[in-house]
Amino acid sequence: MRIDDELRILAVKTDMTITEMGRRMDKSPQAFSQKIKRGTFTLDDLQEIAMVTGSTFECAFVLPNGDRIEIGGRK
Repeated sequence: MRIDDELRILAVKTDMTITEMGRRMDKSPQAFSQKIKRGTFTLDDLQEIAMVTGSTFECAFVLPNGDRIEIGGRK
């Protein structure tokens, strides 16, 4: 699934519009829309989206033995 699809699902599940999500991140609707179209979100952006939507962002590589390598150095 692409990031724009996931953000739209997140918006629906948090009763928030994409525009409101961007505003809460201090981004103009146009700038946030362009970021979505380009798919140029950094890990910091995704963590900020989680914060403004009241959710948790998790990102990790999970090895076959169950070891996790957290992206961004989180444990």
